[in-house]
Amino acid sequence: MDLGIAGKWALVCGASKGLGYGCAQALVREGVNVVINARNADALTAAATRLIADSAYPSSASGQNGIKPQVLAVAGDITTPEGRAAVFSVAAGPGRDFDIVITNAGGPPTGDFRDWDRDAWIKAVDANMLTPIELIKATVDGMAARGFGRIVSITSSAVKAPIDILGLSNGARSGLTGFVAGVSRSKIASRGVTINNLLPGKFDTDRLAATVTAAASKVGKTIDDVRATQQAQIPAGRYGTADEFGAICAFLCSVQAGYMTGQNVLADGGAYAGTF
Repeated sequence: MDLGIAGKWALVCGASKGLGYGCAQALVREGVNVVINARNADALTAAATRLIADSAYPSSASGQNGIKPQVLAVAGDITTPEGRAAVFSVAAGPGRDFDIVITNAGGPPTGDFRDWDRDAWIKAVDANMLTPIELIKATVDGMAARGFGRIVSITSSAVKAPIDILGLSNGARSGLTGFVAGVSRSKIASRGVTINNLLPGKFDTDRLAATVTAAASKVGKTIDDVRATQQAQIPAGRYGTADEFGAICAFLCSVQAGYMTGQNVLADGGAYAGTF
Protein backbone atom coordinates (compact mmCIF):
# COMPACT_ATOMS: atom_id res chain seq x y z
CA MET A 1 0.00 0.00 0.00
CA ASP A 2 1.32 3.42 -0.94
CA LEU A 3 1.11 5.55 2.22
CA GLY A 4 1.07 8.76 0.19
CA ILE A 5 3.94 10.44 2.02
CA ALA A 6 6.83 10.12 -0.44
CA GLY A 7 8.71 13.40 -0.71
CA LYS A 8 7.59 14.66 2.72
CA TRP A 9 10.11 15.74 5.34
CA ALA A 10 10.26 14.08 8.75
CA LEU A 11 12.14 14.66 11.97
CA VAL A 12 12.83 11.45 13.89
CA CYS A 13 14.31 11.81 17.37
CA GLY A 14 16.32 9.13 19.13
CA ALA A 15 16.93 7.57 15.73
CA SER A 16 20.41 6.12 16.12
CA LYS A 17 19.06 2.74 17.26
CA GLY A 18 16.10 0.86 18.59
CA LEU A 19 12.54 1.98 17.99
CA GLY A 20 13.55 5.42 16.71
CA TYR A 21 15.75 3.83 14.05
CA GLY A 22 12.92 1.47 13.14
CA CYS A 23 10.62 4.45 12.57
CA ALA A 24 13.21 6.30 10.47
CA GLN A 25 13.83 3.19 8.37
CA ALA A 26 10.12 2.67 7.73
CA LEU A 27 9.69 6.28 6.64
CA VAL A 28 12.72 6.21 4.36
CA ARG A 29 11.35 3.07 2.74
CA GLU A 30 8.20 5.05 1.98
CA GLY A 31 10.22 7.73 0.21
CA VAL A 32 10.19 10.22 3.09
CA ASN A 33 13.17 12.54 3.54
CA VAL A 34 14.33 12.29 7.14
CA VAL A 35 16.34 14.37 9.56
CA ILE A 36 17.51 12.01 12.27
CA ASN A 37 18.67 13.14 15.69
CA ALA A 38 20.40 11.54 18.66
CA ARG A 39 23.08 12.55 21.15
CA ASN A 40 25.81 10.12 20.08
CA ALA A 41 27.33 11.50 16.88
CA ASP A 42 29.14 8.30 15.91
CA ALA A 43 26.10 6.09 16.38
CA LEU A 44 23.92 8.59 14.51
CA THR A 45 26.32 8.78 11.56
CA ALA A 46 26.38 4.99 11.37
CA ALA A 47 22.58 4.93 11.42
CA ALA A 48 22.41 7.48 8.60
CA THR A 49 24.82 5.38 6.55
CA ARG A 50 22.65 2.30 7.01
CA LEU A 51 19.52 4.20 6.05
CA ILE A 52 21.10 5.63 2.91
CA ALA A 53 22.45 2.22 1.89
CA ASP A 54 19.18 0.43 2.61
CA SER A 55 18.37 -1.59 -0.49
CA ALA A 56 14.73 -2.08 0.39
CA TYR A 57 13.32 1.09 -1.18
CA PRO A 58 10.12 0.02 -2.97
CA SER A 59 10.06 1.43 -6.49
CA SER A 60 6.54 2.73 -5.84
CA ALA A 61 7.78 4.83 -2.90
CA SER A 62 11.22 5.89 -4.04
CA GLY A 63 10.38 9.56 -3.88
CA GLN A 64 9.47 12.04 -6.56
CA ASN A 65 10.79 11.19 -10.03
CA GLY A 66 12.39 8.02 -8.68
CA ILE A 67 14.86 9.96 -6.50
CA LYS A 68 15.80 8.25 -3.29
CA PRO A 69 14.92 10.23 -0.15
CA GLN A 70 17.49 12.32 1.67
CA VAL A 71 18.84 11.40 5.10
CA LEU A 72 20.35 14.21 7.20
CA ALA A 73 21.92 13.52 10.59
CA VAL A 74 22.03 16.15 13.32
CA ALA A 75 23.71 15.04 16.52
CA GLY A 76 22.80 16.88 19.70
CA ASP A 77 20.63 16.94 22.78
CA ILE A 78 17.09 17.61 21.56
CA THR A 79 16.03 18.36 25.15
CA THR A 80 18.01 21.61 25.05
CA PRO A 81 17.17 24.81 23.16
CA GLU A 82 20.56 24.56 21.43
CA GLY A 83 19.87 21.00 20.26
CA ARG A 84 16.47 21.94 18.86
CA ALA A 85 17.94 25.02 17.16
CA ALA A 86 20.55 22.83 15.45
CA VAL A 87 17.88 20.48 14.12
CA PHE A 88 15.71 23.27 12.79
CA SER A 89 18.70 25.07 11.30
CA VAL A 90 19.61 22.03 9.19
CA ALA A 91 15.99 21.58 8.22
CA ALA A 92 15.66 25.18 7.06
CA GLY A 93 16.40 24.53 3.40
CA PRO A 94 13.80 25.10 0.67
CA GLY A 95 10.92 22.66 0.96
CA ARG A 96 12.28 21.14 4.16
CA ASP A 97 9.52 22.19 6.53
CA PHE A 98 8.69 19.21 8.71
CA ASP A 99 5.51 17.44 7.66
CA ILE A 100 6.12 14.59 10.11
CA VAL A 101 7.63 14.66 13.60
CA ILE A 102 8.42 11.57 15.65
CA THR A 103 9.20 12.50 19.24
CA ASN A 104 11.23 9.89 21.08
CA ALA A 105 13.57 9.88 24.06
CA GLY A 106 15.32 7.19 25.99
CA GLY A 107 13.37 6.29 29.09
CA PRO A 108 14.41 7.56 32.52
CA PRO A 109 16.29 5.23 34.86
CA THR A 110 14.51 2.39 36.60
CA GLY A 111 14.44 2.26 40.38
CA ASP A 112 12.56 2.97 43.59
CA PHE A 113 10.71 6.28 43.80
CA ARG A 114 12.11 6.78 47.28
CA ASP A 115 15.54 7.26 45.76
CA TRP A 116 14.60 9.94 43.21
CA ASP A 117 15.17 13.57 44.10
CA ARG A 118 13.70 16.66 42.45
CA ASP A 119 16.48 16.80 39.86
CA ALA A 120 15.68 13.25 38.70
CA TRP A 121 12.02 14.15 38.26
CA ILE A 122 12.80 17.39 36.42
CA LYS A 123 15.13 15.55 34.05
CA ALA A 124 12.49 12.90 33.32
CA VAL A 125 9.74 15.45 32.74
CA ASP A 126 12.00 17.59 30.55
CA ALA A 127 12.96 14.69 28.27
CA ASN A 128 9.68 12.81 28.12
CA MET A 129 7.06 15.54 28.39
CA LEU A 130 8.35 19.09 27.88
CA THR A 131 10.65 18.37 24.91
CA PRO A 132 7.88 16.70 22.85
CA ILE A 133 5.65 19.66 23.68
CA GLU A 134 8.35 22.06 22.46
CA LEU A 135 8.65 20.11 19.19
CA ILE A 136 4.89 20.14 18.72
CA LYS A 137 4.78 23.89 19.40
CA ALA A 138 7.56 24.54 16.89
CA THR A 139 5.97 22.61 14.01
CA VAL A 140 2.23 22.30 14.37
CA ASP A 141 1.21 25.72 13.04
CA GLY A 142 3.32 25.31 9.89
CA MET A 143 1.74 21.92 9.32
CA ALA A 144 -1.72 23.39 9.72
CA ALA A 145 -0.92 26.20 7.27
CA ARG A 146 0.18 23.64 4.66
CA GLY A 147 -2.82 21.40 5.31
CA PHE A 148 -0.92 18.27 6.32
CA GLY A 149 0.93 17.15 9.41
CA ARG A 150 1.61 14.00 11.39
CA ILE A 151 3.07 14.00 14.89
CA VAL A 152 3.69 10.70 16.64
CA SER A 153 5.04 10.58 20.18
CA ILE A 154 6.64 7.33 21.24
CA THR A 155 5.62 6.86 24.87
CA SER A 156 5.20 3.50 26.62
CA SER A 157 2.69 0.79 27.40
CA ALA A 158 3.35 1.83 31.02
CA VAL A 159 1.03 4.77 30.37
CA LYS A 160 -1.84 2.25 30.36
CA ALA A 161 -0.36 -0.33 32.71
CA PRO A 162 2.22 1.32 34.99
CA ILE A 163 5.33 -0.67 35.94
CA ASP A 164 6.59 -0.18 39.48
CA ILE A 165 10.28 0.29 38.64
CA LEU A 166 9.44 2.80 35.88
CA GLY A 167 7.90 5.48 38.07
CA LEU A 168 9.76 8.35 36.40
CA SER A 169 8.54 7.20 33.00
CA ASN A 170 5.00 6.52 34.25
CA GLY A 171 4.67 10.06 35.53
CA ALA A 172 6.36 12.04 32.75
CA ARG A 173 4.82 10.15 29.85
CA SER A 174 1.35 10.28 31.38
CA GLY A 175 1.68 14.06 31.50
CA LEU A 176 2.48 14.14 27.78
CA THR A 177 -0.49 11.86 27.11
CA GLY A 178 -2.84 14.30 28.79
CA PHE A 179 -1.41 17.24 26.85
CA VAL A 180 -1.75 15.43 23.50
CA ALA A 181 -5.34 14.49 24.31
CA GLY A 182 -6.21 18.18 24.43
CA VAL A 183 -4.08 19.75 21.69
CA SER A 184 -4.85 17.03 19.14
CA ARG A 185 -8.54 17.94 19.35
CA SER A 186 -8.00 21.66 18.90
CA LYS A 187 -8.53 23.55 15.64
CA ILE A 188 -5.55 21.81 14.02
CA ALA A 189 -7.62 18.63 13.69
CA SER A 190 -9.70 20.23 10.94
CA ARG A 191 -6.58 21.38 9.08
CA GLY A 192 -5.09 18.02 8.25
CA VAL A 193 -2.86 17.65 11.31
CA THR A 194 -2.99 14.58 13.54
CA ILE A 195 -1.18 13.93 16.82
CA ASN A 196 -1.07 10.42 18.22
CA ASN A 197 0.92 8.46 20.76
CA LEU A 198 2.48 5.10 19.99
CA LEU A 199 2.85 2.93 23.07
CA PRO A 200 5.45 0.16 22.83
CA GLY A 201 5.31 -2.87 25.05
CA LYS A 202 8.32 -5.14 25.21
CA PHE A 203 10.45 -4.72 22.10
CA ASP A 204 13.88 -6.31 21.77
CA THR A 205 15.97 -3.16 22.18
CA ASP A 206 18.79 -1.88 24.38
CA ARG A 207 16.19 -0.25 26.63
CA LEU A 208 14.53 -3.61 27.22
CA ALA A 209 17.90 -5.17 27.97
CA ALA A 210 18.41 -2.58 30.72
CA THR A 211 15.01 -3.20 32.30
CA VAL A 212 15.50 -6.98 32.10
CA THR A 213 18.85 -6.63 33.83
CA ALA A 214 17.25 -4.54 36.59
CA ALA A 215 14.41 -7.02 36.98
CA ALA A 216 16.81 -9.97 37.12
CA SER A 217 18.81 -8.25 39.84
CA LYS A 218 15.68 -7.47 41.83
CA VAL A 219 14.33 -11.05 41.84
CA GLY A 220 17.67 -12.85 41.90
CA LYS A 221 17.28 -14.67 38.58
CA THR A 222 19.38 -14.86 35.44
CA ILE A 223 18.73 -12.53 32.53
CA ASP A 224 17.82 -15.48 30.29
CA ASP A 225 15.28 -16.70 32.85
CA VAL A 226 13.66 -13.28 33.07
CA ARG A 227 13.52 -12.96 29.27
CA ALA A 228 11.92 -16.38 28.94
CA THR A 229 9.38 -15.60 31.66
CA GLN A 230 8.47 -12.26 30.12
CA GLN A 231 8.00 -13.68 26.64
CA ALA A 232 5.84 -16.48 27.98
CA GLN A 233 3.54 -13.85 29.51
CA ILE A 234 3.02 -12.10 26.17
CA PRO A 235 0.17 -13.66 24.17
CA ALA A 236 2.25 -13.31 20.99
CA GLY A 237 4.91 -15.43 22.72
CA ARG A 238 7.81 -13.11 21.87
CA TYR A 239 9.21 -9.63 22.04
CA GLY A 240 8.42 -7.19 19.26
CA THR A 241 10.92 -6.01 16.64
CA ALA A 242 11.93 -2.48 15.69
CA ASP A 243 10.90 -3.18 12.09
CA GLU A 244 7.29 -3.92 12.95
CA PHE A 245 7.14 -0.98 15.34
CA GLY A 246 8.40 1.29 12.56
CA ALA A 247 5.72 -0.02 10.21
CA ILE A 248 3.00 0.98 12.69
CA CYS A 249 4.56 4.42 13.04
CA ALA A 250 4.71 4.87 9.26
CA PHE A 251 1.02 4.02 8.99
CA LEU A 252 0.13 6.64 11.60
CA CYS A 253 2.01 9.13 9.40
CA SER A 254 0.15 8.10 6.25
CA VAL A 255 -2.62 9.85 4.38
CA GLN A 256 -4.80 6.85 5.20
CA ALA A 257 -4.54 7.62 8.93
CA GLY A 258 -5.91 11.15 8.55
CA TYR A 259 -9.04 10.33 10.58
CA MET A 260 -7.04 9.10 13.59
CA THR A 261 -6.00 11.73 16.11
CA GLY A 262 -5.61 11.93 19.86
CA GLN A 263 -5.19 8.17 20.07
CA ASN A 264 -2.92 5.98 22.18
CA VAL A 265 -1.95 3.10 19.90
CA LEU A 266 -0.74 0.15 21.94
CA ALA A 267 1.75 -2.27 20.38
CA ASP A 268 2.48 -4.94 22.96
CA GLY A 269 1.72 -8.37 21.51
CA GLY A 270 -1.52 -8.51 23.50
CA ALA A 271 0.15 -8.15 26.90
CA TYR A 272 -2.29 -5.51 28.19
CA ALA A 273 -5.36 -7.42 29.27
CA GLY A 274 -7.80 -4.52 29.53
CA THR A 275 -10.75 -3.92 27.23
CA PHE A 276 -10.09 -0.19 26.90
